[in-house]
Amino acid sequence: MSSAQVLNVTLPALSAGWSADKDFKAVGKVSAATQRNLEPVGPHFLAHARRSRHHRTFSEDERIQAQQNVKKTEDDEDDEISEDEDSMMLQRDAKDWKGQDHYAVLGLTKYRWRATPEQVKRAHRKKVLRHHPDKKAALGDRDENDSFFKCIQKATEILSDPAKRRQFDSVDEAADVEPPSKKQSQKGDFFKLWAPVFEAEGRFSKIQPVPQLGDDNSTFEEVDTFYNFWYNFDSWRTFEYLDEDVPDDGESRDQKRHVEKKNANARRKRKTEDITRLRHLVDDCAALDERIKKFRKAARADKDKKRLDKEAEAKRLAEEKENARLAEEKAKKDAEEAAKADREKAKKTKEAAKNAAKKNKRVLKGSVKDVNYFAESGDPSGSQVDSVLTDVDFINSKIDNEELASLAERLTAAGKDVAAVKNVYTEEFKRLIGAGKAKEGEAKFFA
Repeated sequence: MSSAQVLNVTLPALSAGWSADKDFKAVGKVSAATQRNLEPVGPHFLAHARRSRHHRTFSEDERIQAQQNVKKTEDDEDDEISEDEDSMMLQRDAKDWKGQDHYAVLGLTKYRWRATPEQVKRAHRKKVLRHHPDKKAALGDRDENDSFFKCIQKATEILSDPAKRRQFDSVDEAADVEPPSKKQSQKGDFFKLWAPVFEAEGRFSKIQPVPQLGDDNSTFEEVDTFYNFWYNFDSWRTFEYLDEDVPDDGESRDQKRHVEKKNANARRKRKTEDITRLRHLVDDCAALDERIKKFRKAARADKDKKRLDKEAEAKRLAEEKENARLAEEKAKKDAEEAAKADREKAKKTKEAAKNAAKKNKRVLKGSVKDVNYFAESGDPSGSQVDSVLTDVDFINSKIDNEELASLAERLTAAGKDVAAVKNVYTEEFKRLIGAGKAKEGEAKFFA
């Protein structure tokens, strides 16, 4: 029941010279007293009705309501936190707090590191309502051993402090998931067996969220990302919870430094062992992962295809190069043969031209011989023969083979007609003079 509270308030002092007779003026009248019946409303009415019905005093009703609220709180939280304590746990020594399972003490074993701060608070409230020494005394339990209540308080202290809770989670072996054996992995569902293992290990990762193991339909990039993440796992696990207590008496500094150094070495050793353990675990999983075998097979097939394509391309280029070389050799050989044929042909043509020129020269000399060197009667004199042949040789020296052939043809046509033969020579000499190849008087006989 609420009680009245008296407040002492000092009224302001009246101004000097104030008088009720001259300064006070009434502006209204106080009405006469009226008697009224007041009734409670809302929750106050319900409380009044409950006390009246059960003939309770205010204190009795408040005590009973508190007990009912406790029971209601316990019933409301049974759906989430409903773990009862076994007899061994109730007999735990509160001094051995490092050896206790804090999650089990608060009834959070099915949540463990996943338990939210709100769940920790609710679990603590429930345990306190059940095991508080005052509550046990009110229920008639005169056992003065409050060791388990101290365990509850210690568990709440550890799990409510983020730093201390992380230290405990770092060594919480009850949250670990045992990896399946090779036989189990081969016979069972590989992903269902291994996914919980990596989910449990992922709680130590500094990087969140942690890549998932995936399934048979995972792409190469997803699988590669998963294993790269675990092979380069960045863990916050420190193992400080297992440290030996450092003496805090302030008398033995050497002993304190020795224990601190010993703890640091032990943490480093456990950290190294944990990294090695995790690496072996990932190796075992990768060795049994059929997706990796499938990707490797596909990679080998792709590599073989590229190798075969490369070999085929190299072979094609080699064949093209060989064909080009053969074609070049053939073309070179054909060119050499053609050049040789051209040379032979030219040689033959030259020889033919040379022979024709010789023949035509003989025709020229024979033409003047057939007309008796243009002697009018009898045998020509030696000087006439020399003069005629000299002029013939001069004309012959000034003309090429074609002109020689033409001249021989005309001389052959002239036959033994002295006048016609001489006329042919005379016209040829004039042509040479006209062409600038001869001068007047150079051929005396045919001038």
